[in-house]
Amino acid sequence: MRKNFWLLVSFVLVLAACTPTAATPAATEPVSTPLAEPTAVEQSPTTVVTEPSPTPAELLPMTFMAGYKPQANLPFVGVYVAKAKGFFEEEGLDVTVEHSAGQGQHLQLLSAGTIQVTNQDAAVLLQRRADPGLPLVAIALLGQKGQQAYAALKSSGIESPKDWEGHTVGYKGTPPPDLFALISAAGADKDKIKLVNVGFDPRLLTEGKVDVYPVFKSNEPYMIQSWGYDLNLWAAEDFGVPSLGLTYVTSEEILKTQPELLTRFLRGALRGIQYAAEHPDEAIEITLTYTGPETDPAHMRFMLDAELKDAQSDLTAENGWGWQTQEQWQALADMLKTEGLPVEDDISGAFTTQILEAARGK
Repeated sequence: MRKNFWLLVSFVLVLAACTPTAATPAATEPVSTPLAEPTAVEQSPTTVVTEPSPTPAELLPMTFMAGYKPQANLPFVGVYVAKAKGFFEEEGLDVTVEHSAGQGQHLQLLSAGTIQVTNQDAAVLLQRRADPGLPLVAIALLGQKGQQAYAALKSSGIESPKDWEGHTVGYKGTPPPDLFALISAAGADKDKIKLVNVGFDPRLLTEGKVDVYPVFKSNEPYMIQSWGYDLNLWAAEDFGVPSLGLTYVTSEEILKTQPELLTRFLRGALRGIQYAAEHPDEAIEITLTYTGPETDPAHMRFMLDAELKDAQSDLTAENGWGWQTQEQWQALADMLKTEGLPVEDDISGAFTTQILEAARGK
């Protein structure tokens, strides 16, 4: 009986050794979309970030949620490229990329700890910290200038904001604080300007329903110019009005409890931005794997070029992408307060250079 048992065991072991293992399926590569030939924009790459730390055996999972639909906003592109080129994996991270459905979903999920990093406009960040008190902290300031400007058709004869007097000027939703600051800085009388809510349709400008239309500098100018119209553009910073753009944002709790994860993320994302500045066509190809092939690649290239330009300043030339200072944030906060918007008395908690310094080995 024992002899038969061991014969049976030997037979099973031989059978198992002869059984082939299942092949692991190959990962599917995203399909690239051919690029149009956009006009090249000269870039001045800023300080290159330091080499990544060794890849751990197991990747740490985390989630970045972009604050809008897939497109070539610089914070998005930095993450898209870092993931595609393996920069995050080299940092020991498995980064999931999601996109906000709107209505502030990305800020709500960040505050709840569901995601670890998102992006947000600097002025909105300051206001949301004050009301309703969201614990947001900017770990990198990518937009050294604000996102918005105001456009008029060249054929209108409007040459400066002073000429807005007697004309109709649009805004989206509610008048932004930099609009009134710009009017004042330009010496125009706001009481002589008709302000109207125009929503998000730039055809109102080309159809003559408004004389000045609010634009995101990296978006609507491309659309309007592609329709055959030349534009005059005015931005708040051109008139000395403090203005800042998009940031990478985390929460106070995540900053406190997971600084190493944030350091790895930021180092990878900034490498992605540097790579995009040096290889913009490839960066757009990667972006199109998120947007879908129906997206105009030339429009995405315009967006990337515009945001790369506004991401550079004397500060970034010295310190690299994403640098930020107390002076920048305080000037913006003071402007918001002047325009009657809620801002904390002490805004030092709204940003930190801790993660940037760690990412660069300072």
